[in-house]
Amino acid sequence: MGRIYLVTDRAEIERRRQGLPGVPIEVWPDLYAGDLFWLGDEERRREAYLASEHERSPRGVYWIGETSKAALDGVGGPLAWELAIDESDVPVYYGPWLADADSLPPADSIRARALSARLIAVAWSTYDRVGQRVEYRPDSPLDEKFYLRRPRGRTLHLFHGFRTKADAIAAMADRLSDDPEAVAWAESLPVLDFYALMKRAASASDARLI
Repeated sequence: MGRIYLVTDRAEIERRRQGLPGVPIEVWPDLYAGDLFWLGDEERRREAYLASEHERSPRGVYWIGETSKAALDGVGGPLAWELAIDESDVPVYYGPWLADADSLPPADSIRARALSARLIAVAWSTYDRVGQRVEYRPDSPLDEKFYLRRPRGRTLHLFHGFRTKADAIAAMADRLSDDPEAVAWAESLPVLDFYALMKRAASASDARLI
């Protein structure tokens, strides 16, 4: 099972990337990086909350998928990470209307992009149930809906991310008549919200160290 990693050393990533010409490396900046509540123990979280903007680490906070990390690991050994989230903990639902699959981005790319906006699950939403392309203009990078495609892919795919399990269940209920598995997928999400996801990942990381 792959994982999505939270990393903080962008300079090291860039140094290693220079040794991988032509290899696509996707690094997604955390869009809420000023709030590092999931990092470290209670004392570190408290310090992160209280720190002024100029006191915070200038390195940044980034999400990176298994594929990109594996490539970077080949240049200088394993890349250091702060937190690792199992891919199964950030489910992606494609549904029965999936089309233009040759342009789909890798699943770990979708998950890393979702985590950068603190989304806990994602549903493919490029076309509706009658095959019409869904037109949507995100308000900002924080929008719950975002576009991605595979490098050199022809179709720009739309994805609908969910910040809470309740949001996912409500959205998937609209598909019930034509896609009965949609609600079941939403109801099976492993966490209620992003905070619960971070606690789950932190507990799993601690368990691996024992």
